[in-house]
Amino acid sequence: MSGLRVIPTWQHGQERLYVCLTDGRNVAWYDREAARVNLLSEASREDVLEVLGPFLTGPVAVGPPPVPTPAELARLTLHPDDDLAPNRPGEALQIALDRDPGPPHRLRPDPRRRALLAEQAVGEALDRLDGAGWHALHSVPLPGGDRVHHLAIGPGGLFAIHTLYARKQRVTVADPMVALGRHDPRPLLRRVRADADRASYALTAEVHPVLAVVGPSDVRITAPLREVRVIADTEAESLARLGGVLKPADVEALHAMARDRNTWTRV
Repeated sequence: MSGLRVIPTWQHGQERLYVCLTDGRNVAWYDREAARVNLLSEASREDVLEVLGPFLTGPVAVGPPPVPTPAELARLTLHPDDDLAPNRPGEALQIALDRDPGPPHRLRPDPRRRALLAEQAVGEALDRLDGAGWHALHSVPLPGGDRVHHLAIGPGGLFAIHTLYARKQRVTVADPMVALGRHDPRPLLRRVRADADRASYALTAEVHPVLAVVGPSDVRITAPLREVRVIADTEAESLARLGGVLKPADVEALHAMARDRNTWTRV
């Protein structure tokens, strides 16, 4: 076999090197992280290893592609319109602002834009956990027009995260009330818990409620919290230190279920 070429690609932040024929058909691919060369035909083994030689970084396993897991099969059969994984942080707000940006001149900033900044800050922090075995979904729609701002799934469990824009303001938490600056307190923690309860029902697994406060000058918790975490946006990546709850296969299975829009239609 001759005329093989190597084409690098990136999927979910990981590099793969595909070995292709001149007509574009794949005959193998090299997964650096797994240190494995996956062959679609054993007859091409020698030619594939020869063309990949300059790219191999150490000993590798060589053989047919591994059998897909149930989670992988679920992902492959999911219709693109029902896949929530491509959602950007603040996806719903971005769509709403694109449709109705509001008047060009306002006496006060559009609160939707502040909320979007908050969701983007927390969402980007969660997305950086991908290499630590975590998955994050954003703007998960719920019936009735509600949504889970972020859903984090990883070795430490499942977390439904609600974001709150609080730039340079003091946040006072007296469960279930949350006061922002001099504004009147409101029972925000009830909403945070309700979102987590609905996610638990949809996924048939325990989902922990989290309130992520973005850019506060100070956070004061005046009484013990019940079943909810309150964190600053700078602490979102601390979830990566949690572990011992879910195995990798469980993380993948729950992520496959959660990314399917149909999972959330009856909660």
